[in-house]
Amino acid sequence: MEIIYGTSNKNKVVSMTKIFRENNINAKLYTLKDIGFSQEIIEDGKTFEENSEIKANAIKMFCNKNNIKDKIIITDDAGLCVDKLNGEPGVYSARYAGEGATQVQILEKVLDKMKPYQCKEDRTCTFVCVLTAILPDGEKIVGRGECNGSVAMTPGKLGGLTYIPIFIPEGFDKPLSDLDEKTYEATHNHRDIAVKKLIKEFKLRDIK
Repeated sequence: MEIIYGTSNKNKVVSMTKIFRENNINAKLYTLKDIGFSQEIIEDGKTFEENSEIKANAIKMFCNKNNIKDKIIITDDAGLCVDKLNGEPGVYSARYAGEGATQVQILEKVLDKMKPYQCKEDRTCTFVCVLTAILPDGEKIVGRGECNGSVAMTPGKLGGLTYIPIFIPEGFDKPLSDLDEKTYEATHNHRDIAVKKLIKEFKLRDIK
């Protein structure tokens, strides 16, 4: 199975490859850089599903124009949804504090908006990941994964995915960024859940 994963982040590719391997699927993944895709994609959808599909369609058009065939295209859109903020940052997670904002600036904006809510019960949130796969025959499959938790009062260790320093998973008392690697991989599963839903559909269609 050959897959074009709509990212230039090699860490995401490594993670995705590992999930496929763990599910007994031998998949070769290509990044956008590998296929020469460098155009900007305007993500103006209202939902994670819409943005994920917008990316997938753009890459599919590029592949058609450049005679790139027989590969599955997978794209994702992900973000943090805070209940008391009416689902914000949501689909605007990557640009919540404006284009080019740093991780610190983004987290500060969320924490500032959460100041009125000091009880853990008022700080509930969800990490969401939606994956869209376009098969070589044009069929589209969508997988959605969610991981529930709460917003920390202060950030944990910075770095990695933007929001993990303030996301405390259910059953834990510290942010994802402060968990050891093994616990992090077992807990931070919104993308894993979405991938496994796609894999289930691939197996139903006997795609190899």
